[in-house]
Amino acid sequence: MKHIAAVQAVVTAAEFDREPTVAELDAIELEMPAIVAEVELLDAQIMTLDRPVNELDERRIRRAHNRVLAARRDLTNRTASTMGGAA
Repeated sequence: MKHIAAVQAVVTAAEFDREPTVAELDAIELEMPAIVAEVELLDAQIMTLDRPVNELDERRIRRAHNRVLAARRDLTNRTASTMGGAA
């Protein structure tokens, strides 16, 4: 009878089983306004799934979409200025 044993290094993925680095946390913090804006847009869209869209819903979705665009623009500008300053 052959015994099948798992190799310990393969079972515990040490590379992925760790806390985020400071650089990764900084990147998440930088992107947080865009993430929050996208969640708010998704919430506004979800509210309209089970009922007809009324004028208030249209405004809510449009404003949330505009906040997403503004957050992405700000993130892009911050990233571009950071990369431009480092060169």
